[in-house]
Amino acid sequence: MSDSDKYPQIDDEQKYWFVMRDLKRPNAKLPAYKQLADEHYEVFTPMRWILRIKDGRRIRERVPFMQDLLFVHGKKSEIDKVVERTPTLQFRYQRGGICRNMIVRDADMEKFIYAVSVSENPKYYLPEEITVDMRGRMIQIIGGKLDGYKGVLLTTRGSKNKRLLVELPEFFSVGVEVNSEYIELL
Repeated sequence: MSDSDKYPQIDDEQKYWFVMRDLKRPNAKLPAYKQLADEHYEVFTPMRWILRIKDGRRIRERVPFMQDLLFVHGKKSEIDKVVERTPTLQFRYQRGGICRNMIVRDADMEKFIYAVSVSENPKYYLPEEITVDMRGRMIQIIGGKLDGYKGVLLTTRGSKNKRLLVELPEFFSVGVEVNSEYIELL
């Protein structure tokens, strides 16, 4: 795959899933993903549950998996205007001296978002966290909410739950629980 296939030229008037950075502090009242959602942009930020102590009580709270990472769906020309007026919001760029915005294909992003949304307890993994030993057999899901999904069965020591590994190429992966009756080995 050549660089031009991997990182296509961006048309300012076409919608893409842009990979962005939010440089606000973790305790900011209005992080970028909330600000952009309020401005009616389609935004995805991988979230996880944590326990916090607030006013002496333990509460469960949803927080971003990676504090500075968000995906925004929109036209570059429109998002540029938001970036200009928000100094803590930045585009992420490709590595290797190429000054091109990082984007994710619509099909990959939609598949990833859907898998996360139907899972009660998604488990996120950075690329370096997934070892060869964790990658199990290739499977396909037949029936259920993830019908038609193909991927790798994630095997982790001591876990009784079966998880399908859904990847967002070059960023991270999510393990979503699947019922054994829907798994077909490939």
